[in-house]
Amino acid sequence: AMTMYQLNSKIPNAIYVTPQGLDAGGAGAGWANSNGEDIAFTEAMVADVQGKYCVDNTRIFSTGFSYGGMMSFAVGCELSDVFRAIAPMAGSLYSDFNCKGTGPAIAMWGAHGTSDSVVPLEDGQAALAKILQQNHCGTETVPVEPSPCVKYQGCDPGYDVTWCEWNGDHGIPSFGSAAIAQFFLQF
Repeated sequence: AMTMYQLNSKIPNAIYVTPQGLDAGGAGAGWANSNGEDIAFTEAMVADVQGKYCVDNTRIFSTGFSYGGMMSFAVGCELSDVFRAIAPMAGSLYSDFNCKGTGPAIAMWGAHGTSDSVVPLEDGQAALAKILQQNHCGTETVPVEPSPCVKYQGCDPGYDVTWCEWNGDHGIPSFGSAAIAQFFLQF
């Protein structure tokens, strides 16, 4: 995750935690969140880090790609009282089908390839819809940098939602790292 997202060079004064996903029934490492086990792990992980380091509890963020994007969406739904913002890429709600979109607001920057062959764009849009609902956003958008990103209007103050549908398959957009860093640094 440190080399994949390259945030440590853009946000150097931070504590980075990169847990390894569990083997999901022999399917390889992931974040299936079976029976909420990964949310429970995340809560314990955050508590452990808070017990060992000086953590600014108002600036806890989550980003991830694919299963990590699913993790970030689940964190946005289940732990928005702990995390300040999320940045899921190519994610969905496969790890949190119970997301109701009724928790406390959470800021979000998200991206999804329009021709994603692993996690269909529609599934990413369904996850986005839950965060928009949670943040009381409207349906109107305005273009923001980097293009092709848009910012939703009418969201709860301080809980912006930026969404980037980019021309690509299942991957991290070339502008992802810089845009995520800029988004997180505003908090």
